[in-house]
Amino acid sequence: MPLDLDSQFAIHGRALGIASQRLQLLADNVANADTPHYKARDVDFKTAMQSAGGDNMALSTTHAGHIQLGGNPTRADVLYRVPDQPSQDGNTVDSQKESAAVAETAIRYQATLSFINARIRGLRLAINGGR
Repeated sequence: MPLDLDSQFAIHGRALGIASQRLQLLADNVANADTPHYKARDVDFKTAMQSAGGDNMALSTTHAGHIQLGGNPTRADVLYRVPDQPSQDGNTVDSQKESAAVAETAIRYQATLSFINARIRGLRLAINGGR
């Protein structure tokens, strides 16, 4: 039975892509903390992973000449964050929330890399027969 590496690593690749996207959005939020009327943006990591989890990401085609469009499962829908207390100038960036979100996302990113490393070690062990 052939080993399908995509099935072994697909969910981790999606998690890394979504975490990377979220870190970019959070960096944009921090960079625009003093910009008037800037609206903080974020992604819902859990919802993004649930929507990227299935094999139903690609559209079905009825003819061999149709082009496959599957979207990008490593990208999540960007949402505007609802502020607890917006500033006088309309900016909705909360630096404490941004810092906490960056820390949480960095931990998720590192955990995903650890899972990938463990999976590779397991595959290497299986290939080498325990040697």
